[in-house]
Amino acid sequence: MYRNGEGVAQDYAESIVWTRKAAEKGLAEAEYILGVMYRMGEGVMQNYAESIVWTRRAAEQGHSKAQSNLGLMYFNGVGTAQDYKEAITWFRKAAEQGIDEAQFMIGVMYAQGQGTAQNDKEAFAWTRKAAEQGHSQAQANLGVMYARGQGVAQNDKQIVAWTRKAAEQGNVKAQALLGALYGKGQGVTQDNIQSYMWLSLAAAQGLELAIRAKDALDGALTPTQIEEGRHLTQEWLEAHRKALVTH
Repeated sequence: MYRNGEGVAQDYAESIVWTRKAAEKGLAEAEYILGVMYRMGEGVMQNYAESIVWTRRAAEQGHSKAQSNLGLMYFNGVGTAQDYKEAITWFRKAAEQGIDEAQFMIGVMYAQGQGTAQNDKEAFAWTRKAAEQGHSQAQANLGVMYARGQGVAQNDKQIVAWTRKAAEQGNVKAQALLGALYGKGQGVTQDNIQSYMWLSLAAAQGLELAIRAKDALDGALTPTQIEEGRHLTQEWLEAHRKALVTH
């Protein structure tokens, strides 16, 4: 309640007092939250070593989000030495409980051969699990995997389908790729105005590759087409602004 300001004024200092009391009684959710608060420096000085202690306690009780967080701490070497084998062990525990971030990270690790033998089919399978739960980066990665034929047969329609899902969530690289796909007519009917819209959205987020591609397209379109592309871009932003802020 105090941490999120539910029914009372938000107060991290008060929150950590009560969270610690519950954590010291062995409540996994409290242990998990205490680990997050130490990692983020909420109501207490940031302390990664303390964060991993409490996160591990929750993870060992089967708390799925704590297991995923512990995997990330081992993966990044936060509060502990970097250890890919430990990372994938904890990611797997969380992934088997349906945590999309853990599923995504297992996909990344199989693709890169981190903590496990490199395996494109396993990378694809785990990435798809996360993508199907709406994980935007997993959706973007899945589109790239279909483009490369990585762990799955190359499929233009699937490239577009998964890239679009990620782009609609504001994933900047997916927006740029979708713009390129429309420009080439790969997996979709060629459409320079749609290409302009998606490249504009990616360029607005500062992606240099998209900025250059949009600038090149500016020189190839008529003023009427550019105006239509700008109108579509603004419509998309207005329709998605609230969702992107809360995402």
